[in-house]
Amino acid sequence: MASTKKRLMFAQENRQRVQAVENSFGPAGKQLYEPGRLLVGEGRLMKLSRKGLQPRMFFLFNDVLVYGTILVNGRWHKKQKIIPLEHSELEDLEDGSSMRNQWLIRTPRKSFYVAAPSQEEKRAWMQHIEDCRSALPQNGGCQTGSDFANTWIPNYASEVCMRCSGRFSVTQRRHHCRKCGFVVCAACSKTRAVIQHIHPTKCLRVCTRCHSSSSTRTTGEAQQVCHWNERHEEKKGSDGEDGSSEEEEEEEEEEAEEQMEDHDSDMWWKPPMEAWSIYENVQPHPMQH
Repeated sequence: MASTKKRLMFAQENRQRVQAVENSFGPAGKQLYEPGRLLVGEGRLMKLSRKGLQPRMFFLFNDVLVYGTILVNGRWHKKQKIIPLEHSELEDLEDGSSMRNQWLIRTPRKSFYVAAPSQEEKRAWMQHIEDCRSALPQNGGCQTGSDFANTWIPNYASEVCMRCSGRFSVTQRRHHCRKCGFVVCAACSKTRAVIQHIHPTKCLRVCTRCHSSSSTRTTGEAQQVCHWNERHEEKKGSDGEDGSSEEEEEEEEEEAEEQMEDHDSDMWWKPPMEAWSIYENVQPHPMQH
């Protein structure tokens, strides 16, 4: 009787914790609570983005990793991203000159570097993620190495296009190839391609070299898909429908951010690693029936 009561209390507390995370993203966030989902831990990590190291709040569940931008410390977040653990991979890394306690998180749509404030917390994060991954049902859904996206090179890492060596300026803006992650100019990234593991039908910005690569679906079939998408969106617009999907909105947001960064060099800041709150692990007990 006591053990049953304890399990029920744990289930109720876990639901409240999950819903608190869900509510912190406001109405724009996706629903996180579902039966069997457990909140394992949460904490702040530094994520390497185009603008350099940026603090992000990460929430580890037993099946997904959720992160977002911090609006109010510990209360409100935005730009929610959800990574299924079965479609992810971790790579341990040595300390770099600008990032300590770092590792790489690979996903099909985006791969990125993160860093913890200490080696102890880094090991805790990596171990808990791997434990959750290994506990998932083996349903054959795990990704292969070729299915993961390449990491994006930060804007500040190059003053020139990494394809033609043209210098960036107010009129010569930075862009990113979605295939290789290089920082390129508009002229070297005019082409679009379908990259299956990022999106099966959407045409994404790619550089000239990746466009000619045989490993990228760019010719023939891909061009037909791009043209069909354009006609389909035009038809939706003429019918008065909003044809923009979540992926398209994210793509547009990334393009807008790239343009903003070219006009505001102060956005390419590298904040120092601060002593974030210690990683808090909520030990879930198996619920027996």
